[in-house]
Amino acid sequence: MSKLKAIVLAVVLLVISVSGVKAQQAPIFTNYNNSYAYINPGFAGLSEGVNLLGLYRMQWAGFTDTDGNDIAPNTFLLTGDMPIRILGGGISFSVMTDKLGFEKNTNIGLGYSYHLDLGGSTLGIGASVSLLNRTVDFGKLTPGQSGDPLLNQLGEESGMLVDASFGLFWQMPESLYVGVSAINLLNTTGRALGPDESAASFSTDRTLYLVAGYPIMFETMPNFKFIPSVNVMTNFSSAQLNAGVKAVYNDIFSLGVNYRPQESVGITVGLTIKDFVLGYAYDINTMGFNIPGSHEIALSYCFKLDLNKTPRDYRSVRYL
Repeated sequence: MSKLKAIVLAVVLLVISVSGVKAQQAPIFTNYNNSYAYINPGFAGLSEGVNLLGLYRMQWAGFTDTDGNDIAPNTFLLTGDMPIRILGGGISFSVMTDKLGFEKNTNIGLGYSYHLDLGGSTLGIGASVSLLNRTVDFGKLTPGQSGDPLLNQLGEESGMLVDASFGLFWQMPESLYVGVSAINLLNTTGRALGPDESAASFSTDRTLYLVAGYPIMFETMPNFKFIPSVNVMTNFSSAQLNAGVKAVYNDIFSLGVNYRPQESVGITVGLTIKDFVLGYAYDINTMGFNIPGSHEIALSYCFKLDLNKTPRDYRSVRYL
């Protein structure tokens, strides 16, 4: 275990020693369809209701460094979205705090999606603006060798960055959906953290997403709905695939499994009570090294709106 902790710390030091100090790759959730309002601004307002979501993820719960410091990633996400008929689309907001070791990121975003009616389906074309505050306490990092010039001159440093995201989200009522998006599209770089222009600096991490899902029902099992889905993300340095399937009984109970190649297998459960949905996920790590599992809990609420449209039952994919 101590060997693994030393490797993790070495990776962190390597990341912060380069000219641009980036965050970890954008967080990804086992119940990733709960994060669509954050990762794809085109999703805003497509459910024809007011949606609120709170999600908390404890990754590698209890993981500490060699000094006993808690360095496990912890992420909290709050999102909301709703249709605005007079605007021809929908709006969304998101607040996310993400902590890894001695780095903390707080991101606030506002987005708008224009809804293009394609007859039997709808395409959301969205854009958002985000404000990111990034803080790293370099003084708490212990280098493998003394005399690191970056760590010697820096203590706790923070920076404020502004960036933008763009997304397309296409869905058919109660059927197929596909979304593509790019967050932190501008890859903004902040001020230099050292005394000269060549010193390290904070920057955002441009990330691309592809998501898709399709609910399936069988005549022999009318009370069940099966929803296979996929989420692929990349920041051009690395890529992450999530593939899963969820079984939903009477639109009340759900049980699913998610797989991340060479990382984890996740089990998900869900319960719907009226307009509230409670979900829990546990990831079993498959990387070895006795890395602890990860916990994820989400609570969402949908307040349905009467928009006086031709009857067409659009539902948020997070409630499928």
